Amino acid sequence: MTDPEGSPSTGPAALLLAGPTASGKSALALALAQRLGGEVINADSMQLYRELRVLTARPTAAEEALVPHALYGVRPAAAAASVAWWRQAALAEMARVRAAGRLPILCGGTGLYFLALTQGLSEMPEIPPEARAAARALVASAGPAAAHARLDAATAAGLRPSDSQRIARALEVLLATGRGLAEWQREAPGTGPARHEGHPWRFRALLLAPPREALRAAIASRFGAMLRDGALEEVRALAAQGEGEGQGLDPALPAMRAHGVPELLAHLRGEITLEAAARQATLNTGQYTKRQATWFRHHPLAAPPHAHIIHARFASVAQFPESQMAEIFAFVDSWR
Repeated sequence: MTDPEGSPSTGPAALLLAGPTASGKSALALALAQRLGGEVINADSMQLYRELRVLTARPTAAEEALVPHALYGVRPAAAAASVAWWRQAALAEMARVRAAGRLPILCGGTGLYFLALTQGLSEMPEIPPEARAAARALVASAGPAAAHARLDAATAAGLRPSDSQRIARALEVLLATGRGLAEWQREAPGTGPARHEGHPWRFRALLLAPPREALRAAIASRFGAMLRDGALEEVRALAAQGEGEGQGLDPALPAMRAHGVPELLAHLRGEITLEAAARQATLNTGQYTKRQATWFRHHPLAAPPHAHIIHARFASVAQFPESQMAEIFAFVDSWR
């Protein structure tokens, strides 16, 4: 007997806690870990980077002291983390948590991480440095829109012409393999039964899906709090890395594209005011949450009865209706 996407109905359990930026995932993960005897494992691509605690809204040191947290701030900004690297690290942490008799709670907003974890990765070959350098050079010289036009039709259809980072990634795959990224993705194990590589994990999902108005207000409020808590200083320190060698960090690195970083860098260069940077960062984050919400709604594991969808923003246990907390705990207890 199996659960959705080939996941076994017996074996170790892992809880996925997903949702858009600023929906309250970290606070809910903390509450669940305390109540259920769990450990929180990061599933957010930006919270991996140690230099960006404030701007990525990583759990605070006080929160991390309440329950164990893993894979937060474990990578330097200069070292990009791949999906494959994260998946391997997450599976190792899940096995460790399970061996300790605790529940792994994977918390984040990076949909591709959840997809890779639950359904595996394609067998795409390693991309040589020459192809990666050529792709980045083309995007830098011709611009993202022109580079986008060189992609195969299926891959181009899934990318915005302004998204230089993802265009460069797709282009390097095309240059290295002669096949489009979309074609490789169609052949991924994720298009069929789940593959768990030695651990027959049972996955269930909690999906935070707050109203748009609540999310917009939370994003604006949170960015203001980030500025008060040192976000500008955080970005200033990030910009200073490598300056002694005559150059800073590669602007194509994921950490350099985290929400708020490009806008605050523009302010530090004197191009825009701090107020304008805050407005633009808030707007860009809001647009990103729309794409996140759409992605999660269509994920196979977001379908009841294998997921519990929460149409509210989670601020704290004290501010959340007791009836909804009871529903959440009942959903998890009935399965694990």
